[in-house]
Amino acid sequence: MKIELESIGTIHTEFENIEGMPIQPTGAKGIKGKIVLDEKYAAGLKDLEDFSHIHLLYLLHKVEGYLLEVKPFMDNNTHGVFATRSPKRPNRIGSSVVKLDKIEGNTIYISNIDVLNGTPLLDIKPYVPQLYEDTIDELKIGWFENNHKKAKSQKSDDRFK
Repeated sequence: MKIELESIGTIHTEFENIEGMPIQPTGAKGIKGKIVLDEKYAAGLKDLEDFSHIHLLYLLHKVEGYLLEVKPFMDNNTHGVFATRSPKRPNRIGSSVVKLDKIEGNTIYISNIDVLNGTPLLDIKPYVPQLYEDTIDELKIGWFENNHKKAKSQKSDDRFK
């Protein structure tokens, strides 16, 4: 089945190159960015400013190809791509939860952003952790359990290559 998506806007950040970019939002704490939404979608922003955080879905537009097994930057072992947040995915879809600072017209100002400048935005959803609180009784985070603190200090290297 072929699926076609259309970008609803563009994410703008200070990161022109993959090298030196934070790996995850935890490593991008305080980094500012903005989203310029296509004017035809601006009405969809109504009431979004009442949320402190938003979930962004975007296209990893600089990624070429995919791998079914990857070695994450925080681990010495390989894992299936679906057990990682690697960008080398079959459909190149990325996601981040970011802080919503303000909205002016069709521009959304955000913080804690870890994507390249010019990244095509696919969707925005409000981040509501309470939607999950009754469904997550025994949270497990697999191999990431022993490695999650590394994410704060790591920068990207060849994760998009």
